This record gives sequence, C-alpha cells and structure tokens, in this order.
Amino acid sequence: MDSQLVAEGLQFPEGPIAMADGSIILVEIQRRTLSRITPDGERETIADVGGGPNGAAIGPDGAVYITNNGGSFTYHDVGGVNVPGATPPEHEGGLIQRVDLKTGEVRTLYTECDGKRLVGPNDLVFDRQGGMWFTDHGCSTPDGRKFGGLYYALPDGSKIVRCRDGLIAPNGVGLSPDETVVYVADTYLGRLWAFEVVEPGVLAEGPPFQPGRVVCNLPGYQLLDSLAVEAGGKVCVATIINGGVTAFDPDGSTEHFAFPDLLCTNICFGGSDMRDAWVTASGSGKLYKARWPRPGLKLNYNA
Repeated sequence: MDSQLVAEGLQFPEGPIAMADGSIILVEIQRRTLSRITPDGERETIADVGGGPNGAAIGPDGAVYITNNGGSFTYHDVGGVNVPGATPPEHEGGLIQRVDLKTGEVRTLYTECDGKRLVGPNDLVFDRQGGMWFTDHGCSTPDGRKFGGLYYALPDGSKIVRCRDGLIAPNGVGLSPDETVVYVADTYLGRLWAFEVVEPGVLAEGPPFQPGRVVCNLPGYQLLDSLAVEAGGKVCVATIINGGVTAFDPDGSTEHFAFPDLLCTNICFGGSDMRDAWVTASGSGKLYKARWPRPGLKLNYNA
C-alpha cells in the first residue's frame, strides 16, 4: 500500500484520533504525553499524563479519554527498532484518564474495579450511549503474566464493570457498525475475538469453554495490536512482526496491508469520505497516512 510519512521523531506513538481540523491527536507511550500532530507534520504536547498512555478516544463531552498502562513497559533499541520490553519492578498498575482539550487538565477516573487494581489499560471505544469499552492488556511478571480483561465504564467516573476476565493479552477493541459485537484483538495469540453485546455494558455468555467467539487466528508468529473498524464491518488490526495492518472479515477471511515498520500498533480513519487512514509505526516513531480501499466506520464522537 502506498503511504505518506506525516511525522517522525515520536516516542512510541499509539491511539491516533483523526480530528475535524485535519490534525491527528495521539499518545506517545514512552514520552508519556497526549500529543497533536498538525496537518504540516509538526508535533505539539497537549498534556503530560504520566505512566504509559496507550490508547485515546474522544468522549461524548469532547474530551479525550486515555487508557494508561501505568508505565508497564521498558524500551530497548534492537537494531534501530524501538521495542517494548518487560514490565519494570516499580509498576503498580494502570488507570483511565480524562484530558480537557481546552485547558490540558488531566483527571483520573478509574484505578480499580471491584477493589482489584487495573493492571495495564490499553485501548478503548465509545458506544452510542456514551459508555466506553476498554481492554486491560495485563503485564509481564518475573513468573509469567498478570492476565487482562475487557471492561465497560461510564465517562463520569460513576461505574466500571469487568465483563470478561482472564484474557491473555487483550489489546485493540472496537464495535461492529450495529454495535451488537465487541471485537478484541489478543496480542500473543494472534487472535481476533468477538463478544456478543446483549445491552450496553453486558455481554452474552460465550460458547462452551470459551470467553467469546473466535473470528480468526493468524498463522505463524504474528502479534496483534490496536484496531479500527470499517464501515462495512471489517476489523483492521495493526500487526506486529508482519508489519502493517490485517483486515479481518467477520467470516474469518483476512487481507494484509504492509507498512514500513515491524511494529505497526494502531490505525484510525478520517477525511471527508472516511478513506484516509493514519497508521502509527511505533518501532520507528513515525506516523503514516494512506488511502484505504474502503471507508472506515465513523466513530460516535469527535472534536
């Protein structure tokens, strides 16, 4: 796929949001900021949020909501590629934050659910009712992993629910166009999950012995990161090792779009026809733009 370099020198960019003014808001996990990339490729800091801001989305009030992993990664240069590594020993857990775009004020909404500390919140999406589905990626430990989960929360800080627990490494999250399905990409399994929505914040029981329905498992060693959904229902997941974006059809078939980075981590859609796609290339610290073959799904909220 032909792509255009928009910005470089970013410190592990993720969570891109296509704004109405043509700019892209994104998080820089390693820099610990919410940043804006202007249409001419300049970078501006909106807010220092601390920890490890991992995902971002516009909420119903026009503010940016952030899934912050709390600094659950160390970073290493591997042959010129910036690679996230083990969780540092000082990591205590993650949080959900709200950033006012006008003032830059950062407010913490959630640090726990039912008395259990959030481990490493990763990605989020808002439904039509204004609630947010978000993933907790978990984190590594000296003995293995703290498993993650899928959550639902209200943006005013009044309610948070753990909807699926014990998932290995839930990462990207998105809603089907009719919002009857929540899709979750599991990084280490290379698997796209589908969870049926009964009502906002409530999931149907999964198949026997499964947390949800398997859309597809990628072959070989491919890792899945964050995602965006097309207007027609395909789920576009940033893919690590096989650098680029994999588009999953709900029937389980896939197609791959290559980008020049082994660590592509997210994609968002925008533009007048929703066919402009921005991809975060985190290993090289770059943001790319491309024309997508199909329109992306317009999110419920923007600014």
